[in-house]
Amino acid sequence: MIRASRRGSLLAALLLWPLALLATLTSPGRRDEQLLSAILLAGLTWPGLALLGAGLAPATLGSRVDAAVAGLALGIGAPVAAVTSTLIGLIIVVSFTSPGGRVGEAAGAMIRLGVQGATRWAPLVALAAIVWVLLVRRLATRGDPVRRTVFEEPERSTAPIEEPNRAE
Repeated sequence: MIRASRRGSLLAALLLWPLALLATLTSPGRRDEQLLSAILLAGLTWPGLALLGAGLAPATLGSRVDAAVAGLALGIGAPVAAVTSTLIGLIIVVSFTSPGGRVGEAAGAMIRLGVQGATRWAPLVALAAIVWVLLVRRLATRGDPVRRTVFEEPERSTAPIEEPNRAE
């Protein structure tokens, strides 16, 4: 399960971070000279996406229904986790760098732009969630010898069953 969590964490961050970057780069009101800040802002999504992937990865190793539910939870939860993770980092940065009450203004703009980006790129998030489920399940059966035996049919013995001697 720990291997699955690690793999799920890495795969979620690798699959969903480009979508967070795409949403950040295509957000309304962003100027072209703010490319570095957009990349850094999208980089703040890594912790939330990785934690979500690590938490949901063991569920994908169960039945197909469990895997489908975990994929659905990743598809719904990824934008929330990305916005929340970015929001936490943004609040910390803004509170240290700007004077006065700019934190609320920055948080409101971040939530608004995050929701717009999530709805704009929702089909790609759904596709990334499907790919994530397939990769986590594939890597779990390939790399873990214990997990591989769960998906395979157990070997059956052809030896006759001996009756125990019962002394009366």
